[in-house]
Amino acid sequence: MADNNTDITKLGFEEALDQLEKIVNDLERGDVKLEESIAIYERGEVLKKHCAMLLKAAEDKVEKIRVGADGSAKGSEPLDG
Repeated sequence: MADNNTDITKLGFEEALDQLEKIVNDLERGDVKLEESIAIYERGEVLKKHCAMLLKAAEDKVEKIRVGADGSAKGSEPLDG
């Protein structure tokens, strides 16, 4: 798999998710040799953790907009604020 040489930490969420989906599809097809299956499964696990970390970081940045009585935006506050 050519993507095995890509440093996962440099991938954006969409790129990592695309690679993860390709791995799942390859494994589901069942036409991958055992040794390669193990290697791409391990890469898939790392990609899954990377995606989860990026998603958590994005969620942490989400802010809730405060709305005034007239319905206009009055600022923002942290999601968990």
